[in-house]
Amino acid sequence: MKYYRLLIVIVLLANCQNSEDTTKINTIEEKVKIVDVPRLNLEQANRLAILPIHCINTEYPNKLGQTLGGKDDLKSPQELHPAFYGCFDWHSAVHGHWSLVKLLKEFPQLNNREEVIQKLLANISRENIEQEIIYFNGKHNTSYERTYGWAWLLKLTEELHTWNHPEAKTLEENLQPLTDLIVERYLEFLPKLNYPIRVGEHPNTAFGLSFAYDYAVVVNHSELKSLIEKRSKAFYLNDQNCPLEWEPSGFDFLSPCLEEAALMKRILLKDEFLSWVNDFLPELNNEDFDIEVGKVSDRTDGKLVHLDGVNFSRAWSLNYIAKDLTQFNHLKNLANKHINYSLPSIVGDSYEGGHWLGSFAIYALNSVDN
Repeated sequence: MKYYRLLIVIVLLANCQNSEDTTKINTIEEKVKIVDVPRLNLEQANRLAILPIHCINTEYPNKLGQTLGGKDDLKSPQELHPAFYGCFDWHSAVHGHWSLVKLLKEFPQLNNREEVIQKLLANISRENIEQEIIYFNGKHNTSYERTYGWAWLLKLTEELHTWNHPEAKTLEENLQPLTDLIVERYLEFLPKLNYPIRVGEHPNTAFGLSFAYDYAVVVNHSELKSLIEKRSKAFYLNDQNCPLEWEPSGFDFLSPCLEEAALMKRILLKDEFLSWVNDFLPELNNEDFDIEVGKVSDRTDGKLVHLDGVNFSRAWSLNYIAKDLTQFNHLKNLANKHINYSLPSIVGDSYEGGHWLGSFAIYALNSVDN
């Protein structure tokens, strides 16, 4: 009799515990809406490829960001940058080329495949890259595109290096002299940078270091990899309580807090990172953690449309933080929410966003678990 009474008590306690667990799960689901998982499939790839195909050879409008040393510097964008003159500005032209390489690499059945490959070969020719190097070596251009454009150039090289295609080796070899120059610029600049740049736009140090670090790991460039690890720790290791509630600013396209966290995830060991991020962004540990997407009020405004970019870059940072860390799986849903807000609007919209947002969307979609 005592045995049966004990068994009844155990069953009741188990049912009570199961009820509490179910209530907890339901409460979480009520607080955080589970959204659809966005996918980069062939249909989506063909849709997104339209953007760089349209812009990499579109010379005007163009924002050169040029320092004039004299009247001889007054040349057309294509004369100054025969490889990367399209897509409104140099860095967007670079990551427009990255977008096409990435899509060709992942989707062999991409529409107009051979035509796109010929465009890449025509632009990233040995002669064109030689002219790009002449520009970078100009007296007034030592800091040109530092470090945002530098980072995307290394990301393009990384993608070519890992693409098993007959033309990829040719493209990588043609690009290599400029790649080497950019690596040299990083090695020269980083020891002189006493303080990180924590803005939500192009100069953001964490973003520039993350992409450069990825390149260094893939091509086994030990000097660059070691320097980035050293400078990242000097810049960020003692950071605490990043004010995520201050983000985004009016036209950010990067999240200073999340880009920094994604960088530190790259360079720290697992236990080191978990300890660091608990001090830096403790709110990430909450399963009901949520941040509102960056809302775009006018996609014809070249600055305001940056907020579509912040949604994509937040997504790739959140997914990188959550990678291989099950305690952060809830961040993936938040990343999906950000992608789903901006993805439907970037194709067929104005050139202000179309010349660059495709690359951000592709990179964000590639960060999603398949």
